[in-house]
Amino acid sequence: MLTEERRTLIVEIVNEKKAVSVNELVEMLDTSAATIRRDINELNRSGLLVKVFGGATAVSSLDVNTKEDAVGQKATKHIVEKDTISKYAAKIIQDNDFVYIDAGTTTLTMIDYIDNKKAKYITNGVVHAKKLMDRGLETIMIGGRLKASTEAVVGPDCVEFIRKYHFTKAFMGTNGISIRAGFTTPDVDEAMIKTEAIRHSYMAYVLADHSKFDQVNSVTFADINSCSIITDKMVAREYINHTVVKVVEE
Repeated sequence: MLTEERRTLIVEIVNEKKAVSVNELVEMLDTSAATIRRDINELNRSGLLVKVFGGATAVSSLDVNTKEDAVGQKATKHIVEKDTISKYAAKIIQDNDFVYIDAGTTTLTMIDYIDNKKAKYITNGVVHAKKLMDRGLETIMIGGRLKASTEAVVGPDCVEFIRKYHFTKAFMGTNGISIRAGFTTPDVDEAMIKTEAIRHSYMAYVLADHSKFDQVNSVTFADINSCSIITDKMVAREYINHTVVKVVEE
C-alpha cells in the first residue's frame, strides 16, 4: 500500500471512529507500529487528525469551550490540587526575581505561600495585588479595564503596560492545555495579556490541575513548548515530549 493511500485510510478510520489506537491501526492496515506512528505524526502536523498518547482522535471530536466560569465557581473546584501546585510554585521564587503573577484562582492560592520579600511582584489580578500587599510584598498593579467575571485587568492599556517590563519568572493560569492547541482561554482580551506576559518573561510556568489537560478553549495564548507546566497528575505522558512537566504530589 502506498504511503498516501495508507494515510488517507487512517484519516477516514479516525473520522469514523472518532478515536483510534496505534494497535488498532496496525491490525486494520497490516503494517508496523513504527509506520503508523510516523503517519500519525505527519497527519497531526497537517492538521488532519489530533495525535494523542497511544493513538489519534478526529479533529472534529475536540470540544471547544467558549464560556468561562466566574471566579467564585472556579475557587470551589480542585481545591486540594491547587493547594499542592501552589506550594511548589511559590518555592521557585528567588531573591531579586521580578515576578509576573497572572489572574486566576491557582495563582491566587500561590500567594498564600510566597514569603520571599526580596523579590518584586507585578499582577493584573485585583485580588492578587491586595493579597500581595497584605503579605508585605513589593507589588505593582497593572492598569487597564477591569473584567468583572475574572477580577482581572485587561485591554490594550494593560498590554502596553506589560511591554515596558522584563520578568525573570511568570506564573500563569490557563483554562485548557492541548498538544495541538497549546494553552487556551475563552477570552480574547485575557489571551492578549497572557501572551505578552509570557513573551516578556525569561521563564514562564503554567499552574494547572489535571482537569485542564486535553481541554481546548477558543483562543490560544501560547504554544505548548513555550511554558513549563506545574501540575498534580500526569494525564498523558505524551506531553513530556513537548514541554517540561513537573508533577507535584501531596
